[in-house]
Amino acid sequence: MVKMKKHPFILASLTIGGLFLFFLLVVFAAGLLGTGSVVSVGDKIGVLEVEGTIVDSRLLAEQIVTFRNRSNIKAVVVRVDSPGGGVGPSQEIYAELKKLAEEKPLVISMGSVAASGGYYIAVAGERIFANPGTITGSIGVIMSFPNYQDLMGKVGIQTEVVKSGTFKDIGSSTRKFTVADRALLQEMIDDVHLQFVEAISAGRNLPLEKLQPYVDGRIFTGRQALELGLVDELGGFHDAIKYAATVVGIEDEPDLVYPEPVKMDFIDRYLQSAVSHILGVDLGLKTTSGPQYLLHNY
Repeated sequence: MVKMKKHPFILASLTIGGLFLFFLLVVFAAGLLGTGSVVSVGDKIGVLEVEGTIVDSRLLAEQIVTFRNRSNIKAVVVRVDSPGGGVGPSQEIYAELKKLAEEKPLVISMGSVAASGGYYIAVAGERIFANPGTITGSIGVIMSFPNYQDLMGKVGIQTEVVKSGTFKDIGSSTRKFTVADRALLQEMIDDVHLQFVEAISAGRNLPLEKLQPYVDGRIFTGRQALELGLVDELGGFHDAIKYAATVVGIEDEPDLVYPEPVKMDFIDRYLQSAVSHILGVDLGLKTTSGPQYLLHNY
């Protein structure tokens, strides 16, 4: 009779033990998948992606900080496929990557295009991989100002401006540049350009005088960039992953961790899809203004 009373307790214990083992298996499986899950097991390689025109740095900066703080991410590979973009966002991403590189190996993999601001970001890495045909370089700064003055005159439209200082309406589309306007803007552009060149000089360990002939906005193939010391090695994404794994001592096929996908609620998704379908306008598309590290006409 005593043994019969113990059976329910034994069954309950076995059930709890089985559930516990099942939970451990789920945790282990989540770690093996390496998809950026909160639950993660083992040493991993983080992968960040910079795609398209750089207009906002906030999301990527958060992702960089997250990867920097995750102890099981031993190295990070940044895949750059971008013609560049705004000066401010490019510099912010570069700054966060430099902080990450102080704590973990940071490897860059260039896609089809890694030019201007895309290259600015790349020089934060300790090793840069480029495909032989990657378009890179375009080391320069550009600002564009449309001028509708003649067109407005033809249709009889005029503008009257009241301003607090000589340069308050600089870049106006309703008047031509003055000599002073152009000198002021050129001085600003030259300073922003120098910041770019100094970042390359520091990141690539190249003297400014050696860089000078190649920082006039010209573009290069990956193979040409290798000859100039602007990249370290010709290779693709998987070559960069293999290199990062070797540096941190991961011998087997490394598990890759990507950032968590951005979540959008149903109403936002529906509105964006509807407007895009009816008007052909992408509500998620952002634009940038001001000086840009951008491959022109891209």
